[in-house]
Amino acid sequence: MDEQTHPYGPSVARLIEEFAQMPGIGRKSAERLAQYVVNMKKSSAASLIQAIDSVKRSIRRCEVCHALTEKEQCDICSDSRRDRTLVCVVEHPKDVISLEASGAFPGTYHVLHGSLSPLNGIGPEKLTINSLLKRIEADGVTELVMATNPTLEGDGTALYISNLLENRGVRITRLARGIASGSVLEFANKEMLADALRGRQAF
Repeated sequence: MDEQTHPYGPSVARLIEEFAQMPGIGRKSAERLAQYVVNMKKSSAASLIQAIDSVKRSIRRCEVCHALTEKEQCDICSDSRRDRTLVCVVEHPKDVISLEASGAFPGTYHVLHGSLSPLNGIGPEKLTINSLLKRIEADGVTELVMATNPTLEGDGTALYISNLLENRGVRITRLARGIASGSVLEFANKEMLADALRGRQAF
């Protein structure tokens, strides 16, 4: 519905449009969310606005692994008990949360913030691959676990990184294919992720 003809006026229509741009939110869901906001008390709405503002001002990328954190280094990278020579490479920050829930990985992570997709204009320079290569040298990384999503783009990204590290003495492994091809880590349960980590194979 055009914002000029919305029964509540253009401000509500704009709010609906903003909600509709969120992942997994269709038009009907966007309208329900907008209706919820309209009916909120002003104090509750103010708290929501403050929470969003705080997140946008406080959240940054970890200077080591590029996961999201409120500090210079995330809790995992700053934990001396984690094995810095073992690095798990993932596409998105939410993948770190999924893998950590399995409780099966003692190393650290590296977040690429995407995967290679030439058709969409995403090349190596738009990912954190250069930072990963520097980490490998600086931390003496001995094993890289490729935990990119089992999709065409994810597998292509893993292959690209493994080719860069050829003859560098770094063991390249990948998650066992207990995770169905075409799926994403976000929707895998803890048991499946734990089995996949324990059963990782040479790439």
